[in-house]
Amino acid sequence: MRLRVRIRNTLAAAMLLIAASGALAQTAKTGKSPIQRGEYLSIITGCNDCHSPKLMTPNGPATDPARILSGHPATERLPPVPPGVLGPGKWMAMTNDGLTAWVGPWGTSFAANLTPDAETGMGRWTVQQFIQTLRTGKHLGVGRPVLPPMPAAELAAMTDADLKALFSYLKSLRPVKNLVPAPIPPTSP
Repeated sequence: MRLRVRIRNTLAAAMLLIAASGALAQTAKTGKSPIQRGEYLSIITGCNDCHSPKLMTPNGPATDPARILSGHPATERLPPVPPGVLGPGKWMAMTNDGLTAWVGPWGTSFAANLTPDAETGMGRWTVQQFIQTLRTGKHLGVGRPVLPPMPAAELAAMTDADLKALFSYLKSLRPVKNLVPAPIPPTSP
């Protein structure tokens, strides 16, 4: 009987070691450090889709490597929205060719500068402010609402560890000085 218990305990310990090594291997795939994990998370959550200006390539728009996650370019002016395009039974939203500005019933929203530039980006943000912004859907956790197309409700479901890793990655980027315009409220019909 004691031999069976020892064998069972040995097998249980071996299975725990195998499971632990599998978990470590999974962690290695997604990043060995919080910065690597954060970069991975920024990729799978599509941060570059809206927050990075684009260059036109033969395959369509691609992230501009010199302006990764720097938001809507401060110098870029938007063309006027053609009248009658947006509204019930029409288009819900429109975007510019860089996918950094969006127009819809909420007005015009511009992708924020997520680089650690102290004056125009997130350089002065704390990790707690970042987490609160994504948890509440409000700028700095207490300000104006974060506007579409930002998937605030979906990102709010991320774990604190994942949000801290994402913040670590954003803080590791090269700061880009780029003062993104403030949102423009909707015009009345």
